[in-house]
Amino acid sequence: MYTDEDLNFAVDKKIFTAESVASFRAAIASHQHSPTTDEENFRLIGGFNDIFIVFACFLVLFSSLWLLNSLTSSNSLGLLVFTLLSWAIAEFFVRKRRMALPAIVLLLAFVGGAFALTLSLFPKSQSFDFASLSTASAIASIAAYLHWLRFRVPITIAVGTAALIALLASTAMLTLPSSQNWISAILFFLGLLTFVFAMYWDASDTNRTTRRSDTAFWLHLLSAPLMIHPIFSTLGVFDGYESLFNTAFVLALYLVITLFSLVIDRRALMVSSLVYVLYALANLINIYGSTGYSLALTGVFMGAALLLLSAYWHPARSLLVAKLPPALKKFVPAGKVT
Repeated sequence: MYTDEDLNFAVDKKIFTAESVASFRAAIASHQHSPTTDEENFRLIGGFNDIFIVFACFLVLFSSLWLLNSLTSSNSLGLLVFTLLSWAIAEFFVRKRRMALPAIVLLLAFVGGAFALTLSLFPKSQSFDFASLSTASAIASIAAYLHWLRFRVPITIAVGTAALIALLASTAMLTLPSSQNWISAILFFLGLLTFVFAMYWDASDTNRTTRRSDTAFWLHLLSAPLMIHPIFSTLGVFDGYESLFNTAFVLALYLVITLFSLVIDRRALMVSSLVYVLYALANLINIYGSTGYSLALTGVFMGAALLLLSAYWHPARSLLVAKLPPALKKFVPAGKVT
């Protein structure tokens, strides 16, 4: 399996010419009746060997953690070895072999191990207060940054951003206890900043041919729940305050997200926020209709709507992008199907 990044590498090595690669991409887009920019490609798995390596990594990492935790009274040593092993294994399978799925798993293991290791250094009574969470989030942010400098795994920026958001939120609640009443607003604001950050990466690669596009994908996947969840919490949907107004508002909000997704050509926003819409619709049907079939009816309705949108995604994008001001068009992929 060869990616756009591999094709760019071949051009850099003068194996192919830039013109031949462009012609190849155009031919594939024509054959699939879809431009490559609209496919929202990102590298997740290169083959079954990725799954095999991930399974072996799990065995080594968690068995080592369990063994050392059994031999010592503290779990700090086990977490330290777990974190260091994650980095050491990545040196071969990520830096040299450039395997996609192991890269993601080993990154999460390294950053998560650094976070858990920091928490383990605090007394148990303080392991989950705001001071410890703030410190652990700071260490996790640094760990993500170091991992990015070494391995350049696209998801690293999103993981580091999530750690930084946790740092800012926990620090705010530590220094200003009253800010706990504003946590939804804080998360919403940080979600907006994450979305803007994702657009920064997206705008730098509107042709979707480099890893910058992959980085933007993961950031969009992170930004959606950060923006949507606080709104749901404010409406009281999760507290059982379902109503026709709340559900209509949720659907209207999802429609706005859908329009944004079409313009920027990112389905990740829709997928990341879909669970909230399903929850709201299922509760509405549960209140006003069939209690036993609410989830099934919701699935049929939303599934049919998403399939219809997928079938007409390209022409819908073309219509929306054509109406954008010229100053904004340069920041999004072209809407014309090649």
